[in-house]
Amino acid sequence: MGRGIAMVAAAAGHQVCLYDANGHASAQAVATIQQQWQRQADKGKLSAEEVAHLCARLSRAEQLQQLADAGLVIEAIVEDLAAKQALFCQLEQIVAVDCLLASNTSSLSISAIAAAMAAPQRLVGMHFFNPAPAMRLVEIVHGLATDADLLAQVRATARAWGKETVLVRSSPGFIVNRIARPFYLESLRCLQDGLADCATLDRLLQHSGGFRMGPFALMDLIGLDVNLAVHRSIWQAMCYDPRYTPLWIQQEMVAAGWLGRKSGRGYYRYPQDQTAEPDRLHVGQPDCRQIICNPAQPVAVVLAQRLQQAGVQLAPQHAAADWLFRIGSAHVCLSDGRPAAQREQAEQQPCLLLDQAFDFQHVSLLAAQSSPGLSPAQRQALEQLLNAAGIRLCHLPDAAGLPVLRTVAMLVNEAADVLQQGLASAEDIDHAMCLGLNYPQGPLAWGRRLGYGWLAQVLRHLADYHGDGHYRVAGWLQQQAFSSLSSPAEVL
Repeated sequence: MGRGIAMVAAAAGHQVCLYDANGHASAQAVATIQQQWQRQADKGKLSAEEVAHLCARLSRAEQLQQLADAGLVIEAIVEDLAAKQALFCQLEQIVAVDCLLASNTSSLSISAIAAAMAAPQRLVGMHFFNPAPAMRLVEIVHGLATDADLLAQVRATARAWGKETVLVRSSPGFIVNRIARPFYLESLRCLQDGLADCATLDRLLQHSGGFRMGPFALMDLIGLDVNLAVHRSIWQAMCYDPRYTPLWIQQEMVAAGWLGRKSGRGYYRYPQDQTAEPDRLHVGQPDCRQIICNPAQPVAVVLAQRLQQAGVQLAPQHAAADWLFRIGSAHVCLSDGRPAAQREQAEQQPCLLLDQAFDFQHVSLLAAQSSPGLSPAQRQALEQLLNAAGIRLCHLPDAAGLPVLRTVAMLVNEAADVLQQGLASAEDIDHAMCLGLNYPQGPLAWGRRLGYGWLAQVLRHLADYHGDGHYRVAGWLQQQAFSSLSSPAEVL
């Protein structure tokens, strides 16, 4: 990470000096950076003159005292509190009083690091994302003692380097690493509970949820040991809140040495497993019986348009109930976090439950669950209906909630907690998740589209089923429930 930050600063026109307690490491870092610039020149992305200017701005220090003239020092050493405290205690005695001191920590408290300093107000968090030259986001983190003017200076510096910044109070995981926990944990819980395998869950989160990568492929890329360490760090820092509890399967994988790409095996084998793609969808006309559509549901309206374009005749019937389509007594509904069996018992009708999708206008794959009373013929008729709209179903065992719904509900819930605790603004929360992790939409905006009150209801259903405190509804989200308990207000 330090090399990437150095490249960003040099590209912005600064003289950059690298220091490492291991002199060989700093020399190797300089050589590696210069090689990367040369490779960019070989590809025509930089001119020879630009490479020469960049290399001239780069140097290394053999002693920490050689940083005495620095205007900004960014620390990117091992994630160890004592080591960082010791380094900043040394630095504040070496650099000028107006030198900016920043830590690139991704998980440690800025307040805790600064506590060992004579002038704790001098320290700010400047959390870059990897790879720093390519990733646009920098989280600017202020501890309890951080000087406000320092925050403004560091934020202006990051922006001058072409980065987009968000401001967050020092807290476990800051914005991105904290709010992202459910993206991994919900699929891990689905895997551990036997709902689906990792390849299926990855496909659903990508194709239905609109995420750039599935959680298991992403954990393999990050490193399972790194991902577990972040989980544990946040869980411990949050006083062992069950919302963040790591799962035994994570610990088992790490204990086995299956760490992902870097070890050749994680949730997948590397070179990459060749996971079979679904067979081509053969679309025929659905069951010839009358198909009833409920236009009171926005998702039904969108899917009805797709069906009508395919030549399917529908009969509209406005209903207060939240079903989308009906063939005879069999209903198609969106999951609301209850198992299909519970839904059938409460509503006295067999049903096929569908997962959420980021974009129902174009989605081609959805997870589904069937209630016990849904006959094979009814299930086939409903599946043919959705196939006619160009949607393949991935049938999962009946349980509380489906993967995309559970993931999105918990992402929104976590973002709501961060907002309620005053750690960051709503705008910065959404901006951070889109820039830092390439989410298709910020969680608070996503929740607003679905309906905050409806999501609170979903979480209550999940909490009732699991009973372990994991799905506890955030207070802010609970408050929104007082204004609306309707189904999704807008089409996802």
